[in-house]
Amino acid sequence: MKLTVHHLYADMMNLYGDRGNVISIKKRAEWRGISVEVVDVGLGESLRPTGLDVFLFGGGQDREQALLAEDLSGSKGRDLRSLSEEGAVILGVCGGYQLMGHHYETATGEKLPGVGLMDLHTEPRKPDEPRLIGNVLVSVELDEKRGELVGFENHGGRTRLGTAEPLGRVVSGFGNNGEDGTEGARKLNTFGTYLHGSLLPKNPWFTDHLIETAVRRKDDSFRLEPLDDTTEVYAFDSIASRLRA
Repeated sequence: MKLTVHHLYADMMNLYGDRGNVISIKKRAEWRGISVEVVDVGLGESLRPTGLDVFLFGGGQDREQALLAEDLSGSKGRDLRSLSEEGAVILGVCGGYQLMGHHYETATGEKLPGVGLMDLHTEPRKPDEPRLIGNVLVSVELDEKRGELVGFENHGGRTRLGTAEPLGRVVSGFGNNGEDGTEGARKLNTFGTYLHGSLLPKNPWFTDHLIETAVRRKDDSFRLEPLDDTTEVYAFDSIASRLRA
């Protein structure tokens, strides 16, 4: 069994060390005996899914997002939409999340077309509005499993959901827009979020959910063996308890 992690635009969309998400998936899979290949997918390069895949977008700034929007307007974007509809595991963080929607409007008013994986769009902040910065705690329910995610957000854009389901509800922090209490979005096994930190090392249960979901597309009886996450849980609880307070 070999899991392939497709790291989209790894050299451009790694604003807050989002490669940590790649490392987290790789190590937590390998600790269970699952071989992992990491494939960096750059501008002009095609996706080559294997059937056991996770696709990751990191965060970036307007300049990088403009280059990506053009690259995603062709066959790569069509392939991602098909993969998403088939239930492939796709995770976008911050700038990558914004490009998952219909469009992302920059601070200068330019509308960058998104991939259209989910029904959402992102607006720029108004002149009198602050950036949304700080630690975040989010309540999440996935496949009847309840949990919490912690992370760090730093974004000016305000994401508005259409029919897309939120990834979770904000317990502490701002989330998508600082107004409606939603954070991130999801459709089938496609997830978007503003949580950096990096997200997956801070939230091992969510990492395991992505790995297990990817493998179960091939073998629906597959279950991950538990790991000793004592240290990870202690680290999570130390920040989560402060945010709940």
